[in-house]
Amino acid sequence: MRNTINRLKYNLDFLRVYNSPFKPLKLKFYIGKIAVGTPYFLPRKWVKIGKKEAIKLALKRTIPEHIDKGKQEVIFKSYVDNYIGSRKPIPKKIGFDFVGLGWKTKWDSYRFEWAPTWSFVFFKWQVAIIFIAPEKDQYWECWLEYDKETNKANSIEERIKQARKLKPCIWTSKKDGIKTEVCYWDLILKEKYL
Repeated sequence: MRNTINRLKYNLDFLRVYNSPFKPLKLKFYIGKIAVGTPYFLPRKWVKIGKKEAIKLALKRTIPEHIDKGKQEVIFKSYVDNYIGSRKPIPKKIGFDFVGLGWKTKWDSYRFEWAPTWSFVFFKWQVAIIFIAPEKDQYWECWLEYDKETNKANSIEERIKQARKLKPCIWTSKKDGIKTEVCYWDLILKEKYL
């Protein structure tokens, strides 16, 4: 139970962005046949494999014929034992999924992976709410820098200054010989914090 509560708390952790200097998220709704992943696969659950199914799976595996019958039986039994109690995914018929913000660290910086999503499945139908951030990659990477790397004892303004120094988030592009520079902090922060 404690593990489930901790996982739910982690998956809802991104909601703190609403009470922060960052612009609010927009909601995108989806209602229809199951199509929205949670996060990589369609909604599914994991069930244990029983003895009958374990035997069927073991029968599909090949055992070299040159091995004597006694050893073949031992190998077959080990295949069955390996399958029993392991888990397999099956499509979710009814249920909720609360997918938190997907991110990773790479070369000492935060990288955005997937947007937070809430999903409800009822047989072959799905209702999903996807939390969309402006400038999504830069938004979430800057948010993670602000949330995880700045001193929480400081004021909001001091934390933003510290986060901007740690992760400038300035992107430069060149088109037709014209150099353009964009500071994403200016696009993702609320007006009063610019």
